[in-house]
Amino acid sequence: MPVDDGPSSPGRHRQPLRADAQRSVDALLAAAAQVFAESGVDAPVRQITARADVGAGTLYRHFPQRSDLIAAVFRREVDACAAVGPTLAAQYEPLEALTRWLERFAGFVATKRGLSAALHSGDPAYDSLPGYFQQHFEPVLADLLDSAARAGAIRSDADPWDLLRAIGNLAVPLEDGDDHTQRMISLLVDGLRYGAGSAPRQA
Repeated sequence: MPVDDGPSSPGRHRQPLRADAQRSVDALLAAAAQVFAESGVDAPVRQITARADVGAGTLYRHFPQRSDLIAAVFRREVDACAAVGPTLAAQYEPLEALTRWLERFAGFVATKRGLSAALHSGDPAYDSLPGYFQQHFEPVLADLLDSAARAGAIRSDADPWDLLRAIGNLAVPLEDGDDHTQRMISLLVDGLRYGAGSAPRQA
């Protein structure tokens, strides 16, 4: 049975959902993201359906397995985080846009720590997620880095994938939480500024 896990799922060949069905899917994904963040991915289904104001049958019609729902939530959150990049680039100077997006990405990573065990469980529903993550985040960060390098604000040799992994390692929940992550990102951005003004990074 094909799994309908929302408009952002790659590689799905399906008919578009009716407007009412799409609203139900959107409500379920938003509710699941909140419940997973609060209670973990093993939270009872009734918590999700109650918050989404839909029945359990609606959830299982779109997401037959819990892993289908978890994967769809992850893709939805990746899409939302990636979409912030161009918006910030249009609103701020290149270095400010880069810094703000790195902070947004760090927040994404921190809130997804609870999904890590599920995502590494070996369930085939998650096989495509690492590639989805890289395909959506790497081009966004590459554009922000290139803009900042062209503006002479940062060095030109930063690799976007290396930087994404570095931020992922920095965004570890600690007692001082966001303050620690922001301090580390500030130090990282200071490092990017060393050697600013060199030739643009080569793809």
